[in-house]
Amino acid sequence: MASTGPNTSSCTIGAPGSSATTTVTDLAASREFYVDVLGLTVTEEDDETIYLRSLEEFIHHNLVLRKGPVAAVAAFSYRVRTPEDLDRAVAFYRELGCRVERREDGFVKGIGDSVRVEDPLGFPYEFFYAVEHVERLAWRYDLHTPGALVRLDHFNQVTPDVPKAVRHYQDLGFRVTEDIQDADGVVYAAWMRRKPTVHDTATTGGDGPRMHHVAFATHEKHNILAICDKLGALRRSDAIERGPGRHGVSGNPVVPSWYTDASLVLDLDGNPQPVVARTDASEMAVTIGADGFSYTRKDDTEEYKLGNQL
Repeated sequence: MASTGPNTSSCTIGAPGSSATTTVTDLAASREFYVDVLGLTVTEEDDETIYLRSLEEFIHHNLVLRKGPVAAVAAFSYRVRTPEDLDRAVAFYRELGCRVERREDGFVKGIGDSVRVEDPLGFPYEFFYAVEHVERLAWRYDLHTPGALVRLDHFNQVTPDVPKAVRHYQDLGFRVTEDIQDADGVVYAAWMRRKPTVHDTATTGGDGPRMHHVAFATHEKHNILAICDKLGALRRSDAIERGPGRHGVSGNPVVPSWYTDASLVLDLDGNPQPVVARTDASEMAVTIGADGFSYTRKDDTEEYKLGNQL
């Protein structure tokens, strides 16, 4: 798709999704899940905030849990290539008419000069360059567990207007790796990347702006099985939404909640953004085939809609 952003040069995102800042209503329960169950490492914490990182991460954190009145996302954070890119980010978003805030000391610990914006889709994005480096635990095998999470992989954002989202993130340098659209050109989801993997963020068509998930990567498939085994042994199997198994547009099932369930996102004042209903067709109600749910062969008369085999 052609770029439709302003003439101002946008900032250059050099890294994948470096971190996410979230608010949680129960900090102790969140710590138990992310640290005791999933095995993320605590960089530092206090009574209000916990900073977590994965084993191969060398910056201060991948995930921030902050106590708040509503469970939501406060920022999707990306590192830029140069300090000057922060100036470009300010100019870029101001020209778009978006709300912009900048703090030289950062919005969270471990991060220096930062820019936060409410992007044209209503999502809270953060850009930073200066960051505190910490010990990379890749070779601390004494800390590794069978289900070790090694890096933050991607975000999944829910928005009512996927083409608009694609155009905006292309202006930031993202490239579309794959999408789901029907014969009439209705786009139901798109996957975009900055690093050479499948995607760093995905935009799924639904009521939004909201966030469906933050994804962490493991080294091998058996690590995912170990996580499921641990959740089962702890009687936490209700935390497993689907799988283990493939998902995506490569002829395998997607997850129905991509189109229905998601978490709120916050504005720069910490208030939930209003949720706008999607007016385009929902993939839940149509037959496309790319999602792996609707049919196996195009001319089949019997269809299997999203979720029927779960």
